[in-house]
Amino acid sequence: MSRRRPTSSTAPEQEAKRPRRSPVVRRLFIAALLVATLVAVGDWVLHTSTFRVHHVEVVGATHESDGAIILASGLENQPALIDVSDGLIAQRLNGFKWIKTINVVKHWPSTVRIVVTERTPVGVAFNTTKVLQLVDDTGRDLGVAPANTNLPMLDVTSPTALTTWPYRGVGKNAALIAGALPPAFSAQVDQVIEGANGNVSLKMTTPVTFALGPPTNLTAKFVAVASVITHETLRAGDVVDVSVPDSPTITQAK
Repeated sequence: MSRRRPTSSTAPEQEAKRPRRSPVVRRLFIAALLVATLVAVGDWVLHTSTFRVHHVEVVGATHESDGAIILASGLENQPALIDVSDGLIAQRLNGFKWIKTINVVKHWPSTVRIVVTERTPVGVAFNTTKVLQLVDDTGRDLGVAPANTNLPMLDVTSPTALTTWPYRGVGKNAALIAGALPPAFSAQVDQVIEGANGNVSLKMTTPVTFALGPPTNLTAKFVAVASVITHETLRAGDVVDVSVPDSPTITQAK
């Protein structure tokens, strides 16, 4: 007589209790895996030789050599084009005194163009060794001034100007105002002089002196200067105070 082995009722119950992944979860997992794979493959492709920097163009640099700029930028190492950073290149080129700003333009698959905006000299000044230098509106020394330079002379009456380059410190107002001079009378300005208190005066070619005071409300002060030049009869040595531009005063030379 055979006996039937009793079947366990626990197996179906355990099977029923086992969690099952829904089709939606499986699809999302597969999609995420596919995206990650595509990203990895794309990154690998963009770092292959085809998409590395093979050509560098420099535009707008007249006082700095293209070769020196390319060398300092690090692009001669042929980095992947996707890794080229404007900020990093700007930081590397910060030591070039004539470079004001740069703009990096990428041309796929392998070309970079560096567009340079150079600084503009607005005046000249003697350095501590009495060599005449070009100066921009931030007071930066741009190097030796050519013999035919026709820009106003900057000067500072502060004692520190005798031992250091002052135009990025105590003399910065002179450089700032030299860069802001309007075309109406800029050619008539012979000197831009900053006093120890930061007040600035313009000594004209006539020579007449205009006292501007601090470098504030410059538009109104320049209008006052132009108006006095046009409508007043001035003599050499006169001093015109336009620090209050609505009511300029003239102190005549003795």
